[in-house]
Amino acid sequence: MSSSTPALSAAALAALRQAVGAGALLSDPADCLAYGYDNSRRMVLPQAVAFATSHPQVVDLVRACHRHGVPLTARGRGTNTTGASVPLAGGLVLSLERMDRLLEVSPGDRLIRCQAGALNGTVQAEAARHALFWAPDPTSAAYSTVGGNLACGAGGPRAVKYGTARDAVLGLKAVSGDGRTLVVGASTTKSVVGYDLTRLLIGSEGTLAVITEATLKLLPKPSQTRLLRAAYADVRSAAEAVARIMGQPATPSALEFMDAEAVRLAENYRPTGIPAGTGALLLIEADGEPETLPAAVRAITAAASGPGLIELRSASDATEAETLWACRKALSPSLRQLAPKKVNEDVAVPVTRLPALIEGVQQLSAQHALKIVCFGHAGNGNIHVNILANPDDPAQMARIEACLHAVFRLVLSLDGTLSGEHGVGIDKRDYVGWEVAADTLALMRAIKAQFDPRGILNPGKALPVA
Repeated sequence: MSSSTPALSAAALAALRQAVGAGALLSDPADCLAYGYDNSRRMVLPQAVAFATSHPQVVDLVRACHRHGVPLTARGRGTNTTGASVPLAGGLVLSLERMDRLLEVSPGDRLIRCQAGALNGTVQAEAARHALFWAPDPTSAAYSTVGGNLACGAGGPRAVKYGTARDAVLGLKAVSGDGRTLVVGASTTKSVVGYDLTRLLIGSEGTLAVITEATLKLLPKPSQTRLLRAAYADVRSAAEAVARIMGQPATPSALEFMDAEAVRLAENYRPTGIPAGTGALLLIEADGEPETLPAAVRAITAAASGPGLIELRSASDATEAETLWACRKALSPSLRQLAPKKVNEDVAVPVTRLPALIEGVQQLSAQHALKIVCFGHAGNGNIHVNILANPDDPAQMARIEACLHAVFRLVLSLDGTLSGEHGVGIDKRDYVGWEVAADTLALMRAIKAQFDPRGILNPGKALPVA
């Protein structure tokens, strides 16, 4: 925790108060405390917290911060795991939680336009009323905001078939670091006018602009789903099955991988009868219509069958399927209870390189004498590598950094990326240069300067210090 940043000037506080009204600005440290941390468990105390309710208020707040040189960190509900919403430089936290309205629902155009503080779950519920859905479905969907999902480029299990946040947005309204209103994208699925600033802002973690509204692209909701559970003797067999499944035309709507330790944790959470000797598990979901789903299930089943398969079964009903998904979604919090110090990396590699990734991580676990639990969205090659340690054991803590570096080098050697969906935030900031070439980084910094001339937006995030 840190609170060493200088106090805001009286003029800056007055300008912020004028922008949102006295009742929507907090400056007492006790009141600001809850807005200084996120799910990364990092903590930096901001000097003020503002609650905007409209785009013009955000414009006024950003202009005030630009004029007075006040760092500004936009925030949804604080579910980020990489520290992206922690106000490293103090200053102002701009909470968008009160900007939660659905502004337009157009089933015929397959879109919803909403404020950035609307919950993912609220959007999903409204879309479902029209037999539609929005693709991003992170574990935190029930309580994370659309703006937060877009800021970190969220995905989730369904991304294997339906894409991530960048694939699910038609347009945005945002505010640049000097207070300009940006309207980018369109309300149509086809638009090639100008540069694609929509995809640029998505995943930029609030370092280029503050997103205030989003026009979301909706998709038809399949009428049926089928969940398969495939148990394998070892991780290589499961990883090779993933490559086979993704190498045939019937794309699963979700394809989740769990190694032996993740399987054990899931069974401890809620027993589901996973066979003894299971070294890895795949949860495979297929969706579609009554006329097409059976053929897709047959094709996926054939691809999942192969060396090392112990059992392949279909969930008997919706209740069993819900139980299996609950076990999968409980893994991350279960790991935090198992090991207070959990380093959770969401790396991704090409699907055909998954066997090499999983085997390499197992070797690093033995080499560094650290427990590593792997699970995640195997259909995208996106694996959550969880390095576990006891903070009270100095030797273990000392080995974590070397192990983490080795994991990152392994991922990059396999043509992978250091973050598939969680974003960079603070956690991966200093490693971005390992993946992105120096000339490209220089161009990214120049783009940042155009959007945010004084560097007030979420400073210290996304890009390494020059």
